[in-house]
Amino acid sequence: MPTVTLSSTAPATTTTDALVIALAPGKGKKPEVVSPGFTTAQRTRLADALAAVGATGKSGDLARIPGGSGIKASLVVAVGTGTDEPTAESTMRAVGSAVRSLAGTKRVAICLPVADDEAMLSIALGALLAAYDFTDFRGKSGKDRPEPVRAITVLLESAPSAAQKRAIKDIVIVADGVILARDLVNTPPSALHPVELAAAATDSVAGLPVKVKVWDVPALKRAGCGGILAVGMGSAHPPRLVRMDYAPKGATAHLALVGKGITFDTGGISIKPAANMDEMKADMGGAAAVIGAVQTIARLGLPIRVTGWVPTAENMPSGTAQRPGDVITMFDGTTVEVLNTDAEGRLVLADALGMAVAEKPDLIIDAATLTGAQRIALGARIAGVMGNTDEAREQVCSAAGNAGEAVWPMPLPADLRAALDSPVADIANIGDRLGGMLSAGIFLKEFIPADQAWVHMDIAGPAYNEKAPYGYTPKGGTGAAVRTFVQVAAEMAEGSA
Repeated sequence: MPTVTLSSTAPATTTTDALVIALAPGKGKKPEVVSPGFTTAQRTRLADALAAVGATGKSGDLARIPGGSGIKASLVVAVGTGTDEPTAESTMRAVGSAVRSLAGTKRVAICLPVADDEAMLSIALGALLAAYDFTDFRGKSGKDRPEPVRAITVLLESAPSAAQKRAIKDIVIVADGVILARDLVNTPPSALHPVELAAAATDSVAGLPVKVKVWDVPALKRAGCGGILAVGMGSAHPPRLVRMDYAPKGATAHLALVGKGITFDTGGISIKPAANMDEMKADMGGAAAVIGAVQTIARLGLPIRVTGWVPTAENMPSGTAQRPGDVITMFDGTTVEVLNTDAEGRLVLADALGMAVAEKPDLIIDAATLTGAQRIALGARIAGVMGNTDEAREQVCSAAGNAGEAVWPMPLPADLRAALDSPVADIANIGDRLGGMLSAGIFLKEFIPADQAWVHMDIAGPAYNEKAPYGYTPKGGTGAAVRTFVQVAAEMAEGSA
């Protein structure tokens, strides 16, 4: 993780390897430098030089020129802001694109318009999340690979206040949580079985006021967690359930977070096609988000109780694997007919949701890479959000918007419940092909009492970027839902104060 500092040094005289500035379309053919702190002559020289290399200032535009002519930095990178009013997300993406392009550069100073502290934090967070590279398993190819930026300076027009310095420290903690989740998702399945994921959850909060409990197979049997056990019974690597409890003194609100932790998903007996199956290492993206969020919330010291639940298993076909047609009994006593073993995430979630319900928190949120139907409906960047009340769903959608994560509210139509009827059990684990994201949510709703506020986030698309990096988002694990979880916790803590 790079360091982040605030400075009121003039951009032209800042000692740095690269200076990032903002560029907007001008009235004529020449773009306009809109970063503060430059003299009129410096703005003119920069605009002329950038126009000479084809810079336009349009949103998403990225251009480089050498420093000099009164600019102390060796390199100047201009990011196009367009003509629209910048948002937190557009600022983060612009900064992210610039910082990613500067891999191999140690020190970067960023001089963009900072209208308020939100803009300052967006600049810092975009830069931090962009300065990321997962190299733990690189051998020879890692030796000459350019390292991400190591030091970031955000330039302000006036000396930073004590409150701004504290806010920057907090945003570093948030970035740490997102990066932890990315690292977990990116770890090869050969190195992250359920036992290792449980250990990673434990290690993530070492030294923090978080109590961790791990259920092994005998303990899961005693607890009656038939879903977790059934999904994991085909693998040589046994399943686990992790509970992470952060309960600061005086906290009155209680948030429960549940994350699907399938460390690798072959589909089981209902095996998936071979194409792109390697991406199924990301099927524990929900669990990664819970682990990253609990660590972040505890490090921030938010005055709210947060309990994280991580049901984790490896879904493999073998002579001991569950079969289509099996009936299993869940933690709360519900019997489920397994019609498709590739609809396994909802089975492990159902057990963990039942255990979370028993503690009667104010709100339960689960996050899961649950259905391909989510990707078909909303694409690769927008999560689907469902809930058992409009109020709870809106609470999470609003927090996601405040955190800068793209989500869209989705319904849970009552008429789809009939498709989950089973002739031999209380419910089947799949319904009709149409509305698959929604019927998965309806299945989970079966394990939530009517008086328990609950929200389900399907992050199948946003949790893993299989295409080219963009903005501050790398290829691979993205850390989706971490910022939303933290934002919900912060808002609930503030509301209960």
